[in-house]
Amino acid sequence: MAGTATRYLYLARHGEASPDESELTDNGRRQALLLGERLRRSPLSTVHHGPLPRAEQTARLICEQLDDVPMQPSELAGDYIPYLPQRNELPSESADAMLARLAQFPAEERESGPELARAALAQFTGPVDGDEPRHELIVTHNFLIGWLVRAALDAPKWRWMGLNHANAALTVIRYAPDRPASVLFYNDMGHLPLELRWTGFPPELHV
Repeated sequence: MAGTATRYLYLARHGEASPDESELTDNGRRQALLLGERLRRSPLSTVHHGPLPRAEQTARLICEQLDDVPMQPSELAGDYIPYLPQRNELPSESADAMLARLAQFPAEERESGPELARAALAQFTGPVDGDEPRHELIVTHNFLIGWLVRAALDAPKWRWMGLNHANAALTVIRYAPDRPASVLFYNDMGHLPLELRWTGFPPELHV
C-alpha cells in the first residue's frame, strides 16, 4: 500500500509587468529566463501558473529553460484576495488603513478570492500520495504567495497582508509527512543581478 511522501512547493511571483499588466517588460522577461536557469537542476514535475498573461508568459519562459516539464494553467494560482479580515482581527492601530486598502480592489476579487484560496490550500499544500517526493512550481502573484507562506507558519489568516514578494523571486515550502510545514527560504533573489532585484516592491522597501 502506497504511503505519503514529501512535497516541495516552489513559489515564484511573475516577472515585472508592463503598466497595463498585459505583458512582461524586457526586465520581466530577463527575470523569468534567469529563474528558469536557476531551476534547471531542480527535479520539477509540473509548473502551475495563473491565467493572467504576466503569469503565463513567465511560466513559459521558465519552462523554455527546463527539460520537458509540463505547464498547467490553474485558476487557483490566479490573482485574488485570499482572505477578508474582520476589523476585530486586525491590530487596532492599523485596522483602518488595512481595510481601506482592501476596499480598493474590485468586488469580484474580494468576493470570490476566499473560496479560491481555500481550494488552493487543499490542492497545493501538504504531503503527497506515493513513495517519491514531488517538486512543483507555482508561478503566481504576491497575494497567493503570502497566503501560502502564512498557512505554512500557522499565522493568523489576515497575516497574508504585509508579506511582499519581488518579481521572479523564489520561495520554497517543504511539507513532510508527520512534520509541520517548513519555509526553506523566502523571497530569494540570488539568481537575479542587482538591477533586476526588488521590482514589484514599493521604493521605500528596497534594501
